[in-house]
Amino acid sequence: MGLTREDAVKLFRTFERGKKNLITDVPGVKVGHVTLADGEIQTGVTAILPHPDNLFREKLFAGVSVINGFGKSAGLIQIQELGTLESPIIMTNTLSVGTALTACVRYMLEENPEIGVETGTVNCVVTECNDGELNDIRGLHVREEHVREAIRSAGEVFEEGAVGGGRGMEMMGLKGGIGSASRVLNLEGRAYTIGAIAMTNYGTDDNLVVGGDPVGRRIQSRRTREDKGSCIIVIGTDIPLIDRQLRRVALRATHALARTGSYSGNGSGDIALAFSTANRVEHFNKSKFKEFRMLYDEELSPVFEATVEAVEEALLSSLFHGETVQGIRGKTLKSLREYL
Repeated sequence: MGLTREDAVKLFRTFERGKKNLITDVPGVKVGHVTLADGEIQTGVTAILPHPDNLFREKLFAGVSVINGFGKSAGLIQIQELGTLESPIIMTNTLSVGTALTACVRYMLEENPEIGVETGTVNCVVTECNDGELNDIRGLHVREEHVREAIRSAGEVFEEGAVGGGRGMEMMGLKGGIGSASRVLNLEGRAYTIGAIAMTNYGTDDNLVVGGDPVGRRIQSRRTREDKGSCIIVIGTDIPLIDRQLRRVALRATHALARTGSYSGNGSGDIALAFSTANRVEHFNKSKFKEFRMLYDEELSPVFEATVEAVEEALLSSLFHGETVQGIRGKTLKSLREYL
């Protein structure tokens, strides 16, 4: 094919990339993985920490877009209602949502002894994709300690590809996984960052599009898999946006999915979550009123465009960083790099 990742990026890049070209270019955001790779066990956990302080006591504005709701994520309803994020965001496989939720709750209880005693409970966010094509998903191999380790190990630099929650994932008939990217916008003389991280497990196996080029048709001559599986997309920014605006930002992930060849089929759980680190919402308020900064809606168009670009590269980055993996029932998923 003669296509490198840099070639692909040049095809659609309009905005400057962040220093690391990761979601962690947004100040304060950290990401950690635990990868389980042993024969038929091909799974793991990815944890996203939206800021380094106490998330329960200092919440962030957030918004969710359920692009196609064939999914089993936890914690999204309260974000849709209240517009705030108060926990790490966990990515894992479908049948490990319960384990991950319990582990995240235990972590939050240890950090906040007042939860359930002096105040209400906590809304932990766990997202999922089904890695059962490659992983022994029925074995429930993800344990609470794996989730806790992913949270503890979170840092500003992290791996992409067949790692963490993305270990057993499939994208367009190829090895999917974890991908990330970032873009920089200048607003009133100040640089702001939009970052994205995706767990990719979606698409038909001949529909892959890179920079407008339908390369999937050259890799695979016939379709054997419909568009199902799921994709989780998390978008972070330090631009002052409120929850209503962040819902609109999250919705723009749909365009990035379409650019890569997805039509979000009936069996695909495609969910995007966006948060902003610019405002903190204190759990224990000292006043009945709170003032926040926000960008005017009329200035949102470049934010939307940069979001689509960052998410598109994050999706493709999961493929470019992938590796060929053999898992359960002898199933092998090849890396895109084998065809470059």
